[in-house]
This record gives sequence, C-alpha cells and structure tokens, in this order.
Amino acid sequence: MASLPFRRRRLRLRRLLLLLLLLFLAVAVGCSGGGAASGYNRPKARETLFVFEADDADGVTPQQVHISMVGPDRMRVTWITDDDAPATVDYGTKTENYGMSSVGSTSSYSYTMLYKSGNIHEAVIGPLVPGTVYYYRCSGNPSREFYFKTPPAKLPIKFVVIGDLGQTGWTNSTLTHISNTRHDVLLLPGDLSYADFYQPRWDSFGRLIEPLASSHPWMVTQGNHDIESIPFLQPKPFKSYNARWHMPFEQSASPSNLFYSFDAAGGQVHLLMLGSYADFGVGSDQYRWLMADLAKVDRERTAWVIGVLHAPWYNTNEAHQGEGEEMRKTMEEVIYDGRVDVVFAGHVHAYERFTRVFNNKEDQCGPIHITIGDGGNREGLASDYMNPQPSISLFRQASFGHGQLDVVNSTHALWTWHRNDDDEPVVADSVWITSLAANSACKKQK
Repeated sequence: MASLPFRRRRLRLRRLLLLLLLLFLAVAVGCSGGGAASGYNRPKARETLFVFEADDADGVTPQQVHISMVGPDRMRVTWITDDDAPATVDYGTKTENYGMSSVGSTSSYSYTMLYKSGNIHEAVIGPLVPGTVYYYRCSGNPSREFYFKTPPAKLPIKFVVIGDLGQTGWTNSTLTHISNTRHDVLLLPGDLSYADFYQPRWDSFGRLIEPLASSHPWMVTQGNHDIESIPFLQPKPFKSYNARWHMPFEQSASPSNLFYSFDAAGGQVHLLMLGSYADFGVGSDQYRWLMADLAKVDRERTAWVIGVLHAPWYNTNEAHQGEGEEMRKTMEEVIYDGRVDVVFAGHVHAYERFTRVFNNKEDQCGPIHITIGDGGNREGLASDYMNPQPSISLFRQASFGHGQLDVVNSTHALWTWHRNDDDEPVVADSVWITSLAANSACKKQK
C-alpha cells in the first residue's frame, strides 16, 4: 500500500499535468457551452474552493459519500476509497448497532492518460421504513458513521432545488443555508462540480457536499459542464458524471442514466429528470421513453408531476438565449399533454419564474417554468435581462440562492426562492401553486 505522503505527491503531479492540459482546452470549453456566454455582466465571484482529503484519512477511509433514492423503499449509497475496500454497507436504526448489511459493486474510470479515479463503490440498501432515521457505515470502516432519514410515504414532502452548484464561496453559503432547512429530497438540474476536465475537482466536490449528500437523497440530472468530452483524447461524454452519479434509470425503464423518473411521497409526486444533452428528437430513446413514462401516470393517484432539466425552455435573460428552444419545440407538447405542473431548469446563472405557459403564451394548463441556475458556480451571475419584461415572466433576479418546494397536500404546494447575496437566506420570491390535477378545466378526457 502506498504511503499517504507518496499518494499526495503523485496526486499533485497529476494535477500539474492536468492544469497544463487545460491550457489547451479553453477553446473546447467554449465549444461545449461551458465558457462565458454573451450577455454576462458578472460581479466579482468568490474564491473557488478545493476540498482535500482529511489528514487523518487512510486509503480505505470512505469519502465523497452520497445517497440517492431507488424505488419506493430503497437507497443507493455511493462512496470512494483510494485503495481496495469491500463494497458493503452496514445499516440499522441504532447508532453503531446496524443489524443489516448489503453488498454492492466497485468500479473506477480513467480520464485521458493523466487521471484514474479511486475505487467507486455503490450498494443499494433496503427495504427501508418511510420517515425513519437510519445509521450506516461504508466498507465496514468504523471510523466514520453516517445517517439519513427516509422520505415520507405520503404528503407533505419538501424538496430543495439548486442548479449550477459548483464549488465556490457562494456554493458554501448556499449549502450552509440548505443544511439549516428541513427537507426530504434535493433536486439538482445539472452542472454539478464544474470540474471542466480537471478530474480532481470531482473529488473535491464529493467531499464538499458530503455532509448534506450523505444525509439527504440527491437526485440529479446532467448539464453542459458535465459533458467533458475531448476529441480523440476523451471522446466519450459524461464519463465522470455517469461513473460517480448512478441514478435509478433502470427502475423507470429508461435506457440511459441521462434521463429517468422516480416517485416520491408514496407515488403522489412523480418527477421527470430529463436530459438536455441527450438526444431528444422525435423517435429518440428519450422521446419514446418520456411518452411511455407519462402514459403510465394516473393523475387520480398522482397529484403532482414535476420536470427537471438543464437548459431552460423559457428565458428572458440575455445569457444562453435560445439554447433550450429545440428541446422545447420537440417535447413541450408531450409535457403539456402530461399536465406537468412545474419545470425546473438551470444553466442561466440567475433566478426567474414564469406563469403557467405553453407555446410562448400564458396557458392555465401549462407548467410553471422556473430557472434556478444560481447555486454558486465559479462563472458568476447572469445580470442582463431582456427589456421590456415579457408578461409571462413574473419575477427575475440575478442572485445566488436556492429554492424550496413544499408540497403540502394533493392540491397545493408552496414555492419559495431564498437568495443569499448577503449570506442570509432571504425569501425574495414565493407563490402558492395549485396542482393541475385539481383544476377541472385541465382534466384530460379519458
């Protein structure tokens, strides 16, 4: 086993080589949509963070632990070790007294010739009792114990929504605010680590979010910064994202980790996690899957349907204008016919809330579109908006922050946006939302 100082020297050398490589990738970033977009007027950003491995960690210490929902009563635990370790999770309802265990699998990946990930372990645990606190440890390692509370099996349920998170001082501020908020599930509409080819940033991101992501399920979809493909050197897109963030696509009969769906609150909430950077054309795998998935939803039983994607379909910010338009033209009617209540997006580094809309017009049976790409990314805020403000755009502001969707019952949910420009989670926008299933004018004829 290599000594800790040797591993760190080796890691520093790899970082230096990767930094040199990145000097030649600036053009590639811009071509992939990861660079500065026109219309940005960014104030001074806060420092970029890099979270190192703990000084007292050894090669088998679990790190970068996060959990995600799998079906109605199971949880996937994902973690990384530097050296070989068993892919086991011991868990139970009492601290340090587990009683149950699950064996999973281990994988790793290489990125170009300069980076090889640690051992990425995952194990699915359950069945679990709703609304119950579970304690767990990974790889049988007694040095670190984690815990989480399972989401409820019925309403109410509370979601936190953050997009374009990254790892800066603003990210840290956002995560601190979320940690002080009671919530059941976190939704992230793409652009997670902002590694942008420099793979150690994925490791830093995993350590940064671990306190929250190990105690609450994180359900994510991909953004443009997660693509990370390099012609000839690393042509396969989403290699790091797919290796580190295995979402429950198999359970929703999706053929790809880039788009899937899942249920919450005992099936009273159905969530669609769509892929802005997966093929969405008519006849594509994603299009056919979405049609089939929505056809299975019984709105007599499922009160709420929520969509999550990266590039917004509606956007009055000067940044990223029109980048979600092709997907909107292709899929909006499917979403409309499915009576999706709300669609969350990221990509634009600001906040904006629209009225219920379909085909660029106000429509009482269309979804509310909300852009929340303001988690804390290192690129700064998108401050320039189109004027005059269109009537379908009800509230917009360039500030870092996060959102909370409190689904109170089968008919009503409270949405609040909490800005954190001054390191205080100020509620700057809020609205009560009525489910389309409760609107008789929007009921579909059987």
